[in-house]
Amino acid sequence: MGYKVAVVGATGNVGREMMQVLAEREFPIDEIVALASSRSQGTEIEFGDTGKMLKCKNLEHFDFTGWDIALFSAGGAIAKEYAPKAAAAGCVVIDNSSHYRMDPDVPLIVPEVNPDAIDGYTAKNIIANPNCSTAQLVVALKPLHDAAGIKRVVVSTYQSVSGAGKEGMDELFQQSRAIFVGDPVEPSKFTKQIAFNVIPHIDVFLDDGSTKEEWKMVVETKKILDPKIKLTATCVRVPVFVGHSEAVTIEFEREITAEQAQDILREAPGIMLVDKREDEGYITPVESVGDGATYISRVREDPTVENGLNLWCVSDNLRKGAALNAVQIAELLGRRHLKKG
Repeated sequence: MGYKVAVVGATGNVGREMMQVLAEREFPIDEIVALASSRSQGTEIEFGDTGKMLKCKNLEHFDFTGWDIALFSAGGAIAKEYAPKAAAAGCVVIDNSSHYRMDPDVPLIVPEVNPDAIDGYTAKNIIANPNCSTAQLVVALKPLHDAAGIKRVVVSTYQSVSGAGKEGMDELFQQSRAIFVGDPVEPSKFTKQIAFNVIPHIDVFLDDGSTKEEWKMVVETKKILDPKIKLTATCVRVPVFVGHSEAVTIEFEREITAEQAQDILREAPGIMLVDKREDEGYITPVESVGDGATYISRVREDPTVENGLNLWCVSDNLRKGAALNAVQIAELLGRRHLKKG
């Protein structure tokens, strides 16, 4: 027996990727429905590479009664309105937006990091998926924290335009083409030109000068991994279509060498260590596309602090940062709570 699964926001980048990942991982499904806004009603979405086409239904009129799991990837406003309706109908919601992440009654889950926290889903029948930049970071930090205790993290992100949705990807493409042919470049989705440029601004600015994206990384890491960890982030949008990269500096409570860290990371779940100190001995975002792993490279000791390490972390943000993590949560939920057959 399988589950009845609804994908909300099925026409977006992450919604389509959710369909792909569900099919690839052969998630046990008896019935699947693609849901979107009224303007996308009737749009056909392929269920992975199965050849099966699904016609989008209107979320506004959908009854979640009898459905087991709903994967939401339609933004905070939609999640705020419809996730409680689905949850009240007995359907467990796994939400990719930021709306529920810091709700104390909603578990924020990365299965490789804090699987036991999923048991708290019954409070609201809702589980939150973390921010894309946070997801890959905590996968990298978890085994090192277990080994040596993390005190402080300094992270600079290099985030692809797909994190801003299809509009972000379209803008990078259109601006790049415009520059090549000498046409004017007009920013629309982003605040400044993104083609051949980097923008140190993701989400809105807060009173302390940080951006909301940077704040998310701080509070989500504390909730998922350890509230005692101090973290500071600088989040930057770069002209890459898919794949987030992060330069991470970590200060530990106990001594840990680069070689010890490499050995730990090599065996850790969800991580692929590619760390040769030679040309091409590291991973870039282009190479991470379509893969579910969090790649770690450039592990080295930081001589400026006691018990410090530096590393480079890369992941497909549409996968581990969103769709794959959501499906992994659904798999974990099935194993622990929604057993079939």
